[in-house]
Amino acid sequence: MQYKFFIDPDISKAETLPASFYRDNEIFEAIREKVFLKSWQWIGDESLVPLSQSVYPLVLLDGFLTEPLLLTRTEDDTISCMTNVCTHRGNLVVQHGGKASKLVCGYHGRRFNLQGKFLSMPEFEATQDFPRPCDDLHKFPLEKWGPMLFIGLNPELDFSKIIDKMDERVGFLPLDKFKFDATLSKDFLVHAHWALYCDNYLEGFHIPFVHESLNETLDYGQYRTEIYDYCNLQIGYTDEATEVFDLPAGHPDHGKKVAAYYYWVFPNMMFNFYPWGLSVNIVKPLSVNRTKISFISYVYDESKLDKGAGSSLEKVEREDEFVVENVQKGVNSSFYKAGRFSPTREKGVHHFHRLLAEFLSK
Repeated sequence: MQYKFFIDPDISKAETLPASFYRDNEIFEAIREKVFLKSWQWIGDESLVPLSQSVYPLVLLDGFLTEPLLLTRTEDDTISCMTNVCTHRGNLVVQHGGKASKLVCGYHGRRFNLQGKFLSMPEFEATQDFPRPCDDLHKFPLEKWGPMLFIGLNPELDFSKIIDKMDERVGFLPLDKFKFDATLSKDFLVHAHWALYCDNYLEGFHIPFVHESLNETLDYGQYRTEIYDYCNLQIGYTDEATEVFDLPAGHPDHGKKVAAYYYWVFPNMMFNFYPWGLSVNIVKPLSVNRTKISFISYVYDESKLDKGAGSSLEKVEREDEFVVENVQKGVNSSFYKAGRFSPTREKGVHHFHRLLAEFLSK
């Protein structure tokens, strides 16, 4: 089924998605197929399969897509992502991560190599026209950005172009030296529609009203949003004597005091770069009014932690949750239909709504 939402390309004329978008279960289910199955997802970093001949099973967006995946690293250090579902009877092939020279299904013994190619199967000697290509494990497109791994189930976007756009600003950072920090990583449960959380992230308009401490660090007057095809960037400048990036000569912001680069990638990924490192935020839909937010932190310079725009991230998150959950209550009202966009402050939200309308209309 197609859903016709019109978001005027002229932000000065446009209305937001209607309130019904955020409370309709059928639309929520359509988003699974029309948006998430056709886009890309961050699944972690190379440390999940740290050694040659290692495997790591995971479930992509459990509770929403709930897609069983398998990461493998071969002897020649090729990393692949494939379905973790056996092509015989649908059993999960790998239950635990670790070393493996081949993949063996524990149900009936079907075997595959670490690239997912069918090898052998007991008691199938009399089976005609076997094996066929469909007896291999289905492989998914995989893209790398430094050590970061992204997969698409059935993607319609060229993710390399998104990476290229992000590299324009943060490509000078040595992502391979960023270290995962479990103590700074955490999940949050938000009682609101996943897109409302993204709406909130995509504008700095609310900062002076919601985030008092952050507003003291950032220069609201200079705050800027740049729009690209399937991602956008919010740049947090500062006038304070606080932590800023040491930008190399030739950088687009060389000579400016940048406290944070906030990248959003359609539909649900945020990559927040601070002088201390990176906070990856993944927005995970659960139901029409429940969302899990995963904060995953990678530290580059410990001496800059708890300083500047990259400090007190949990406090900022709790402030955002309070607002977003109240918006969820508001869009359930019979008397709220839709809103308008601030042409100067809500370009990111307008861009997001246009992309959702485009994908849902296909």
